[in-house]
Amino acid sequence: MSYQDVFVIFWKQVNESAQEGRFAKLTMAKTIGKPNLRNIFVRPVYSEDGFKVLLKLRYRSLETEDQEDELTLDEAFVVLKSHLITSFSSVLLFTTTKDVTFKINKKGAGSITESAPTFSDATPVKRDADWW
Repeated sequence: MSYQDVFVIFWKQVNESAQEGRFAKLTMAKTIGKPNLRNIFVRPVYSEDGFKVLLKLRYRSLETEDQEDELTLDEAFVVLKSHLITSFSSVLLFTTTKDVTFKINKKGAGSITESAPTFSDATPVKRDADWW
C-alpha cells in the first residue's frame, strides 16, 4: 500500500483521538538528509472555535526563525502531508491510550505500529505557553 493511503488511515486515528479527547501531541521526526527543518510539533490548544492545534516548525539554523500557526486538524493535515518523503519519513502520534507511529520505508511503502502510551493526559496548552 502506498504511503499516501497509509497516511490517510493514520490520520483517521489522529482525528479520532482529538474527537475523544485523547490527543496529546504529534511529532514529525526522522528527517531525510539534512534539511534545515528539524522537527514539526503539533499540540492541542485552547480555542473558542472548537478543537484547534498549534503547529510549530522548528529549524536547525539559528538564522531561520521557528514558525507557529494555530490550525484546524484538516489544515494541519495539509501541512504535514506536504513534508512527507521530502523532509520526514515518520510521524508519531501520542495519545493517552496508545502511541501510534507512521513510517515510510525506502521503497515508499507506509506502515503503522502501535505501542504503550507515553502521555497519561491530554491537556491543551495555552497559546502563550512554552510547551516545546
